[in-house]
Amino acid sequence: MSATPVRPGADAIVAKGWLAAHKWLILRRSSQFGILMLFLVGPWFGLWIVKGNLNFSYTLNFLPLTDPYIILQSLLARQIPEKLVLTGMVIVLLLYLLVGGRSYCSWVCPVNLLTDFAYWLRVRLGLKGSAHISRPTRYWMLAMTLVAAAVTGSIVWEMLNPVSMMHRGLIFGLGLGWAVLLAVFLFDLFVMRHGWCGHLCPVGAFYSLVGKLSLTRVALPARDACNDCMDCFAVCPEPQVIRPALKAIAGTPPVILEANCTNCGRCIDVCSKNVFAFGTRFNTTVAPVTGVPQAAPK
Repeated sequence: MSATPVRPGADAIVAKGWLAAHKWLILRRSSQFGILMLFLVGPWFGLWIVKGNLNFSYTLNFLPLTDPYIILQSLLARQIPEKLVLTGMVIVLLLYLLVGGRSYCSWVCPVNLLTDFAYWLRVRLGLKGSAHISRPTRYWMLAMTLVAAAVTGSIVWEMLNPVSMMHRGLIFGLGLGWAVLLAVFLFDLFVMRHGWCGHLCPVGAFYSLVGKLSLTRVALPARDACNDCMDCFAVCPEPQVIRPALKAIAGTPPVILEANCTNCGRCIDVCSKNVFAFGTRFNTTVAPVTGVPQAAPK
């Protein structure tokens, strides 16, 4: 009989303990559920901390936050936003320039909860096959939503956007939204690993462009301690972003600068050697491996 395969992160649990090996997962889930509940406690319980949705919200009657993707579609549809809405857009842009654009996908987006569950179930069921769709397809999807806004004069994408449908559905009843969200879940479960978020979602594609020069990054201060266990690749929703920084491809510094890194912290959690850590795009120092002689400088 063949040995039971060890799940990614098992060595990290032994080395660091369960809590430390799940720290960023716990924080990420707390953020996602916490943000979602801030929007829901108003219509559900009459406690209006946040009014609106992820497209535009007004927090404590003074802080506007606006999705810049919505503003771009509005402008292309020849709809001029109000000053308060534009102020909210600037605040959000500055935020994601700091923390990383695709942090939206892993720390805010409620649909990520659904797709992560599909992936978790996919692993537990041992589903191996996967369709092939090029990751740049999401940028074509993004372009199509912008063209649709310009041609129709309306924000067409918002009628189909799973994020908007989930928000509207939780407040007013899902209706057709059930079908769209179920389709996303089944697609990720049976058709393609990380299919929606990793290959098709135009929202994620947009935020990857927003955060291309963002400050917060996953650094690899202990890059030389890597033992090639491949756990980080197994859990990363965008595994193509890891290799250049981990293997110093073409002189890449020990920091993940790829725009599609979601700053989810999965790689940090599962690494038993503490290769990864959150830092900035300027963290380019590699710590020497303890007990291993270092080559003399040339």
